[in-house]
Amino acid sequence: MMRRATPEVNAGSMADIAFLLLIFFLVTTTIEKDKGIARQLPPIEPPTEAPPLIKEKNLFIVNVNKDDQLLVEDNLMELKDLRQAAIAFLDNGGAPSGSPEYCNYCKGARSPSSSDNPDKAVISVQNDRLTSYKMYIAVQNELVAAYNFLRDRESERLYGWKFTELNKAINEGSFKGNEDAAKEKLEAIQKLFPLKLSEAEPKTKGQ
Repeated sequence: MMRRATPEVNAGSMADIAFLLLIFFLVTTTIEKDKGIARQLPPIEPPTEAPPLIKEKNLFIVNVNKDDQLLVEDNLMELKDLRQAAIAFLDNGGAPSGSPEYCNYCKGARSPSSSDNPDKAVISVQNDRLTSYKMYIAVQNELVAAYNFLRDRESERLYGWKFTELNKAINEGSFKGNEDAAKEKLEAIQKLFPLKLSEAEPKTKGQ
């Protein structure tokens, strides 16, 4: 009785097909990019150096609870009002005239019960561990927008252009002109309203 020959599988062809499929999926698959917040971290403080003392009036406290509710300076606040509240705090200029901490470019209420000057003003944010990521980002955006508003104002007053527009042009490589001189001006504006956002350890249930 004759045995029927078993057909051979062309391993080379199978490998070619698998390779082509791999290329197809690499070309057609969309890979989602993670998005984050661009933020330059402060330099690490020496372990022997004591943390600086901050006057209570120079601290703007923002709490976000597990239900995404805002508690700003112990008062409930809508997200839409956060930016203006932060601007008022940063731009207050409460140090008295003649004091070394007096802010001659601040245009705020100059209340003695609020921040002395932008360099002393610190915004402290504390979230609950159950705070949504969407709310976390929204709060960060509003606070950074407050800084950008004030930086744009001073940049237009001193140099005739917006801080945010010039910063974007330099970062994207589309700036036409003396980039070193422009960067020096950006740094000068940043010193007028330095970004001082402090994030406390998120609260856990029961805290």
